[in-house]
Amino acid sequence: MKEQYAFLFQKKFWIEIVALLAALLVGAAAVYYFLIPGNLILGSISGLAMVICTFLETVGISMKVSMMVLILNAFLLILAYVFLGPEVGLKTVIASLLLGPFMDFWAWICPYTNLMDPGLTSVMGDPIFDLLGFVLLLGASQAFLFRINASTGGLDIVAMIMKKYLHWDIGTSVTVSGVIVCLSSFLVNPFRLVVIGLIGTWFNGIVVDYFTVSLNKRKRVCIISNEYEKIRQYIISTLCRGCSMYEVKGGFKETPGVEIQTILTQSEFASLMEYIRKEGIHAFITAGNCSEIYGLWRPSRKKVKE
Repeated sequence: MKEQYAFLFQKKFWIEIVALLAALLVGAAAVYYFLIPGNLILGSISGLAMVICTFLETVGISMKVSMMVLILNAFLLILAYVFLGPEVGLKTVIASLLLGPFMDFWAWICPYTNLMDPGLTSVMGDPIFDLLGFVLLLGASQAFLFRINASTGGLDIVAMIMKKYLHWDIGTSVTVSGVIVCLSSFLVNPFRLVVIGLIGTWFNGIVVDYFTVSLNKRKRVCIISNEYEKIRQYIISTLCRGCSMYEVKGGFKETPGVEIQTILTQSEFASLMEYIRKEGIHAFITAGNCSEIYGLWRPSRKKVKE
């Protein structure tokens, strides 16, 4: 049991909590300033909360969207703990409990009515622009939260479970789990807004995938050079990265050689190319992007030496 909660005593965990709060503030702003004023209902826990609150108003019960978000998240938190583990569960608890209060925080700092021009029914005045603003802000927030193994709770929990057990892209998981909620808005919204919501849900999945790939992007570098030992030493000693070496044979002259393969961050790849250029090393180099890495590769091990 003690080992299960060892992450609580790690500095990395508390740094990620601070980053989680910053990302959550961005997500709360997206919901408060773009989703609620325009009454847009996308496939999210906030969208489901809006459907329920609107439906409750028809029977004379008034409830704030932020409060409904809090209530719905409370029912889903146990899923995060059971299927995703205690660390993900704790981060999700924090995010779930704070999303609603953070929306109230933005309402206290700057109510969206202060940003609306006279005669407009939303901040941007057009549901399409409201949709774009919401999706871009929330997509960036979600992607960052997924990167640190957290979520805003609600349907993000379902998406993370799908990703873990069905091995889907996180954007696809977000879209599939969101479409069902989006369709529920037929109860309270006209057809036009439902279609806009469906488009927004699909677009949100694309944006989440885009930001996720951008945050996780690494370079897979393949190098063939007679001076492979100098390159190997630089990768291991200076960049503090591992590499693999393969014996290769040229197809034209059948000249034997050695190919080095390694995975680097963008900055590490730039440092390696600068080193090869300064040392005048003749090499044939190919590099491609990869966004998912499993195994012993670490996000950061040591600062690159100048």
